[in-house]
Amino acid sequence: MKIISTNKKTLHDYHVVETLECGINLIGCEVKSLRKGEVNLNDSYCKVQDGQLILVGCHIKNYDKGSFSNVASRRDRRLLAHKREIMRILGKVKEKGYTLVPLKIYFKNALVKVEVALVKGKQNYDKKQSIMQKDVERDTQRAIKEYAG
Repeated sequence: MKIISTNKKTLHDYHVVETLECGINLIGCEVKSLRKGEVNLNDSYCKVQDGQLILVGCHIKNYDKGSFSNVASRRDRRLLAHKREIMRILGKVKEKGYTLVPLKIYFKNALVKVEVALVKGKQNYDKKQSIMQKDVERDTQRAIKEYAG
């Protein structure tokens, strides 16, 4: 598994409730752009439309050497998942406060996969608490390393 891009801000802004691995429907030279790592997941989200998962706002840069096969870099892309999984997640998304956000895009063997997370928004005090918790963990790891070394 080779990770292409991650959405780090999501983990700061949301509580991850559940994750789902999906394929993605790509056109033309988009795979070549992904191999070069030219993708941005910031401000992207997923929605269920006509019984299908759609990735909205993901920016995949046009491939330099592609000509007529290049498509719009911010187009909506269909995510590939089983109908049962989509309906289960749709039921949870309809609850108040839940949304679907892509966490990372990666290669699994020769296929491009997207890890989609069902998330619930954090309040400001939750964000501060998670930052403090990370600081404490970092300090303890330093102390352990210092003591062992």
